[in-house]
Amino acid sequence: MPPELLFSFALRATHPKTQTNVNATHYLMQPRSFPHPDKKQKHMKSIFLFFAGLFLSAAAIKAQTVNPFSRTIAVTGSAEIELVPDEIYVNIVLREYVRKGNTKVDLEKIKAGFRDAARKAGLADSLISIAAYEGFDPLAWKRKKKETPDLLASITYQVKFRNAPQMDALVETLDDEATQSFHIVRVAHSRMEEYRKTLKMEAIRAAKAKAEYLAGAIGEKIGVAVTLEEPREFGIPYPVPVMSNTMMRNEVSMDASAGVAEPLDFRKLKLRMEVGATFALQS
Repeated sequence: MPPELLFSFALRATHPKTQTNVNATHYLMQPRSFPHPDKKQKHMKSIFLFFAGLFLSAAAIKAQTVNPFSRTIAVTGSAEIELVPDEIYVNIVLREYVRKGNTKVDLEKIKAGFRDAARKAGLADSLISIAAYEGFDPLAWKRKKKETPDLLASITYQVKFRNAPQMDALVETLDDEATQSFHIVRVAHSRMEEYRKTLKMEAIRAAKAKAEYLAGAIGEKIGVAVTLEEPREFGIPYPVPVMSNTMMRNEVSMDASAGVAEPLDFRKLKLRMEVGATFALQS
């Protein structure tokens, strides 16, 4: 600061009203200190060294930890079963039709006939549900604009069967003209969850048995189970290809003519479980 400016501040300090200026002059004349530029870097370096030391300490402690099961054997156990499905879900499409003489058989009459046929086949109402309603005009392509369109209504029932003979009993009594299709949508088993639980336990037992004879081959014995994985499921039931009921009846009749009258059944459902396990080895 120029000497003249400092001198003017000093002169003004003699007047009582310039006390604040005296303080300002005193502040300006005091030596000021600023943080050294290296202090921030040193602070960051200290933080880095702290975390590095913490990481190295944790690694050292982990390295000193003794694995109680240093010698183990890992195996995979499996179990499977084949089930004949006892839940067969079938979609049956029924449609109105026109008899000779242009007499239409309406849907209500077809539905009543279907319910009677289902009762005769031993199917309770609880096993039958409505899957869809549709309308169709087979002559729409050639009908004139002034003519009144006449839709043929259709209904799709989903029926739950126990076995193939029960399906055949219903097919024998259906109205062939009203029945448009008979389609198997899926199959299942009523005790599937029970079999899944049993297979999981069998797979774990199979894993233990495998570990025992593999360890025995080298003169070792297995100890406690170290790890057990969640069993993995394979062969989840899927829809089977549709087989004509007529074909099934024909094949049975041919077997009967050959002296073997065995009723055909559905393809079996294959359910498989696999589990991974690790056991400790003992000398």
